This record gives sequence, C-alpha cells and structure tokens, in this order.
Amino acid sequence: MTMSARKEAIRRHIDANASKRPQWKERAAFFHEEDLRYLEFLIPEGARVLELGCGTGDLLAGLRPSLGVGIDFSAEMIAQARKAHPDLTFVVADIEDGAFVETLVGPFDFIVVVDTLGALDDCQAMFASLHAFCTRETRLVIGHFSHLWYPALKFAEATGMKMPQPPQNVLAPADVRSLAALADFDVVKGETRVLVPVRLFGLGRLINRFVAPMPLVRQLCLRHFTVCRSLRQPVGGALQSATIVVPARNERGNIEAAVKRIPRFTEPLEIIFVEGHSRDGTWQEIERVVAAYPHYDIKAMQQPGTGKGDAVFAAFDCAQGDILIILDADLTVAPEQLPKFWEAVRSGKGEFASGSRLVYPMEQQAMRFLNLIANKVFSLLFTWLLSQRFTDTLCGTKALARSDYARLKAGRDYFGRFDPFGDFDLIFGASKLGLKAVEIPVRYGSRSYGETQISRFRHGLMLLRMVWFAFIRIKAM
Repeated sequence: MTMSARKEAIRRHIDANASKRPQWKERAAFFHEEDLRYLEFLIPEGARVLELGCGTGDLLAGLRPSLGVGIDFSAEMIAQARKAHPDLTFVVADIEDGAFVETLVGPFDFIVVVDTLGALDDCQAMFASLHAFCTRETRLVIGHFSHLWYPALKFAEATGMKMPQPPQNVLAPADVRSLAALADFDVVKGETRVLVPVRLFGLGRLINRFVAPMPLVRQLCLRHFTVCRSLRQPVGGALQSATIVVPARNERGNIEAAVKRIPRFTEPLEIIFVEGHSRDGTWQEIERVVAAYPHYDIKAMQQPGTGKGDAVFAAFDCAQGDILIILDADLTVAPEQLPKFWEAVRSGKGEFASGSRLVYPMEQQAMRFLNLIANKVFSLLFTWLLSQRFTDTLCGTKALARSDYARLKAGRDYFGRFDPFGDFDLIFGASKLGLKAVEIPVRYGSRSYGETQISRFRHGLMLLRMVWFAFIRIKAM
C-alpha cells in the first residue's frame, strides 16, 4: 500500500495513538452520541453500510447494519474494531488505492465518510471511485467539522481537551459540495448539527435540539453533513410505466374531463379514481366513465377511510405503474401538465416531484388571499425544516417512483399518521429517505365545478401542528 509522505505521516500518528483512542472517545462521548443520533435518522437499522475511514468501528456498529463494511488505513485501529465488533467486516486499506477499490464488492445502501476527508490527497478522485458501489437508491453521507471551528479545535488539542491531530485538509461546506459535484454526485441536502459539543450540565442536549437548528445560529454549528446521490446510475430504462391517482370527493363534473385531458405520455398508463364518500353522485359518474372508455386502463375504488391522504395511499398500494402521480380531481392543476412530472422522475432529474402554484401568476379566484399567505409562510418553514427548497407544500400534484413509495410507506410511523391531506406524509418521508426533491412550476386555475374542501382555519391549525411535529422529528431530534 503506497501512500504519499503526507498521508503516511498521518497514518503513523494514528497508529501511535490508537491505544489511547478509547479514552479520548470516552471523554468526547456526548459529541459522538450527538453525531450518531443524526446518522441514525438518515440511515435506518438493517441497511447495507460501507464506512470509509471507520477507525475503531464504533460508529458503524452503532448504525446496526445488516451488512457493515469498514475500511481504514490504520492497522491498529482496525485491530480494535475487529475485536470490539466481530460481527462486522473490517479491512486495512487505503481508500484512495484504486487496485484495492476494485476488489470491493457492492452495492451498498449507504456510504458513510465521516471525518475522513481531512486525510485524503484527492477527495474528488475518491468520490468518483464510489459509483461502482451505488445503486439509484444509494446515499453518500459526508460528515466533517466546520472550518469556522478550526481555531477552537486546535486550541482544544493544545490544552488536552481533544485528541491531537496532524495537519489535515480543512474544507468548507461549499468545498465539499463542489468536490462531490465534480465527481458526479448530486447534493440532495446539507445539514448542520451540534452547537455545543459537551454536556454542559445537561444543557448541551437542549441547546443542540432547540437553539442550534435556528436560522443564522445554525451557521455556527460544529458539524456539517452532506447527503448525495450518484448521477451515474441509469434510471430511464427501469421506469417505463405510470399510474395517475385521482382522489375525488364531490367532483362529479370533473371526472370525464380528467380522462379526456390526461395526455398519453407513456404506455402502459393506468388511471385510478378513488372516490371519497361523495354526496353528488361522483361514484356513479366514475363507474359510467370507466364503462365509456374501455380502451383506457381505468380503475375505480372507494377509499376505506376518510381524507385525501387515505385515498391516495389506498390507490398507491394497488397501483401497477413504475411512477406514481397524483392529480387532484378539481383540475385546478391542468392534466396537461402531468408529462412534466413524469419526465422529471423518469429522467432522474428528481426523485420526488412536487408542483408549485406560486411561481407563475394564477387565475383570479383560484386561491383565496389568506390561503396564499399561508402557503407562502409554510413554504419558508418547510424549506428550513427539510433543508430543501419548497415554494408550495400544499400543491396536490406530486410524483415519485413506486419503489420509493414502498420505502417511504415502511417508515411512515416515524412521523405519525395525522395528516389528512397526504402531502406532508409524502414530503416528510421523501426528506427522510434523502430523495432528490424538484419543483415543477404549474399554472393554477379556477374550479369549473364544485367548491374547495379546505377549511382555512381548522386545517391551518392542523398544519401548524405538523410543523411543530416535523421540527421535533427532523430538526430537534
């Protein structure tokens, strides 16, 4: 294993101090607990995980993978890892050694690179070598210290509060994003954590939960995490069919218009109407339209419960298409816009496509003034909460791959099941999975039949409750 003189010096330093590593980790136990807490949010138990620069393997073990492989260039560290975690696989190797990388067998669900970039000679080349271990669903999780904390960290080393480290790369978040992009990794989201790295008589946890995530303050946090996906994994051939789900309650006058106006942008194209206990004959109209258009693949069902979310998920569970698309039966978002959602997901430009009604001017009376203000406020809140841009969280038109929905459904209990609309179940779930979210600007029109079923105040209070719940489960975990 041939290394540069710089890296060899770092390796010798780590080997020489490996025996003291457990004591140093014990002294910094609170900091490592905070790190693991966020990584457990990103990486579910039972995943296939590759950790590069695994050290003593404690982080990898803490993630409880079904398959865990740790790589480190320090033989002394790997010896400790093998002894402490015999159920995992640990290898002594340089992750910048191309010959070694070719011997690794993947793929993995997650590739974890935490506090490793500082020792590398060429971060871009290392990132580029990881595509062989990625699938479309694989996420690369990069963790590193904030460059703003570098003077404080060196002071801590000088005063014996932190394990001494030899000179290493000091990278800003923008540097990490740029290096990943140059290596064809697309940044899904970035997050900052840990404002206080010590317990501080019990206050450290509270500060890190409720103060550290706040705007402006979060820029001062010690830890930066960047979640990326590989852009070299083909997706087009795997996603060929689509299902359009049309939840309909008291929308009798829009049913046939929806069928006529939905473009035939792919085949097979399935349409599922989900009727929601209407009082205006919507179910009878759906049955009539299904019979009148036998040359289309149209299915009809009545939702088992109540609320749009219940209807959408009931249809998703029955859907056969590779890509699932929601079209509200009020047709205020034109069916002619659906090919944009299909293409965004099919091409891989995004993995969760959400419509935005707030980019283009909308028709008069399309949205009441208070609803418009509330939508803009919620867009700001959710952009901050999810670390991805959302200008319109309540647009009903959304699209994602059916395989991603299956993973999202498996984790729905994490956020609770009190969203009657389904929009936030999907948005929160997509964020937790690390799906690449893209917004599709759409023209928002006025209803031609029926009336809105949204209660501004009752549902507004419910949305505020969801914001608080999302803050607790995503930001203040």
